[in-house]
Amino acid sequence: MVNREPMQNTGRLSSFMTPSARRILFGETANTAIENDLEHACYVDRAHLVMLAERGIVDAAHAVQLLQGIDELEESDFSALRGKPAPRGLYLLYESYLMERLGAHIGGVLQTARSRNDLNATVLMLRLRRPYRELVRQSLRLQAVLLRRARQYSAVTMPAYTHYQAALPVSYGHYLAGIAAALDRDIAALFEAGACLKRCSLGAGAVGGTSLPIDPVRTASLLGFDESPLNSIDAVASRDVVIRLLSAATVMGVTLSRLANDFLLWTTSEFGFILLPDDLVGSSSMMPQKRNPFVLEHVLGRSAAPLGGFVAAATAMHGTPFSNSIAVGTEAVSHIWKNLQSIIEAVTLARLVIDGAAPQAEEMIRRATEGFTCATELANRLMKEGGVAFRAAHHTVGAIVRDAIERGESLDRAAGPQLEAAGYTVSLAGLDPAAVAAASPFGGGPAVESINASVAVLKKRWQGYCDRIRVDEKKWQTARANLSEAISNLAAAREARN
Repeated sequence: MVNREPMQNTGRLSSFMTPSARRILFGETANTAIENDLEHACYVDRAHLVMLAERGIVDAAHAVQLLQGIDELEESDFSALRGKPAPRGLYLLYESYLMERLGAHIGGVLQTARSRNDLNATVLMLRLRRPYRELVRQSLRLQAVLLRRARQYSAVTMPAYTHYQAALPVSYGHYLAGIAAALDRDIAALFEAGACLKRCSLGAGAVGGTSLPIDPVRTASLLGFDESPLNSIDAVASRDVVIRLLSAATVMGVTLSRLANDFLLWTTSEFGFILLPDDLVGSSSMMPQKRNPFVLEHVLGRSAAPLGGFVAAATAMHGTPFSNSIAVGTEAVSHIWKNLQSIIEAVTLARLVIDGAAPQAEEMIRRATEGFTCATELANRLMKEGGVAFRAAHHTVGAIVRDAIERGESLDRAAGPQLEAAGYTVSLAGLDPAAVAAASPFGGGPAVESINASVAVLKKRWQGYCDRIRVDEKKWQTARANLSEAISNLAAAREARN
């Protein structure tokens, strides 16, 4: 039975925190913290105990008994701790249970050469692996859909817009390849931020390391990290992984929001460029004719969440002492979980939209034609074939467009007589949006060969990203297997001695 007042007398303190403050900081019971943190803390404890025993810092027999006690507690889904008050936090409730269960001489060795400071920093890194991996996976799935649809629709001509006005002929596939190019940088930034997850803080202690001859490299390896603490102050003071991940997520959210904004316009009847399937739209509770693309509004809303989290976390960290800090390690960190989940959901919803969206080719080409998107190409031809400086050609074509609008004529029909009257011989063949887009491969233009080339580059990078996350996952799995083997060896050695 767990003492309801675990570690009330710590030697320096002899009473609980006041109940109101305790409820705010630790909750009524330990349940929420158990769900979030204790699995990872037990993983750290196992690696730490193996290292302590291997280094001869604690008795191997005691370490084995403690490891068995942790196993039993975890196998019961921490039932002995659930519903219990944690007046000084979950970890001390957990440690107090082990001391009562196994005796203080065994349970009491768990924090040897360790503090909650380096423990909490390490648990954060372990806990972040799951949402980080999920965000990477969902981003790669979105990228795969973008690249596949970019190739599929590389010849579906549509107008590109500047200032919300039809500008130049491109293709729907070209647009999607453009989003894919931006997302490629977003994914690269996510991996760069995720590099922080390779560093382990365990061994830094409270802030000044320890005089005990620990092996931080060993524990880091058993936990699947690449690096042990370089500096004990930095190891417990820094939670920059939080703001780096939120920063990368914020930029990715900007990309998603711009995509969602375009699609919200293009799904309107005024545009009619995109048709979403019934399973990605909603109806109105009052207006029976409505097909509301509300999924896109959720993409807009959720993609903005990391920005708020970044500002809140960075503000909490700003101006704090460079040492262990509640403002940094607890308050700032609290903003990452919900906001990472929001961007994961935004990425997932965006993928569903891109995968299900059907471009309306006839409406797209009609608007590209009526928007005089081939005017720049006519100016280019006037320069190349008529020997006119581009600025003068620009002025001449602008006047032709104005007259064509007034007369209700197409660009090529209006241009012929006026250019002939001015003494210019300029080819008007292929002066339609599809032909102009197809003839524009330079500068990453919308020609099919240009789109395919860009998709090939992005696909190669995508494969590299897939390989990188698989390497990380394999490393984490291998570390757990190595820890299990080390624990078995420790137990076998104890049996052999007995």
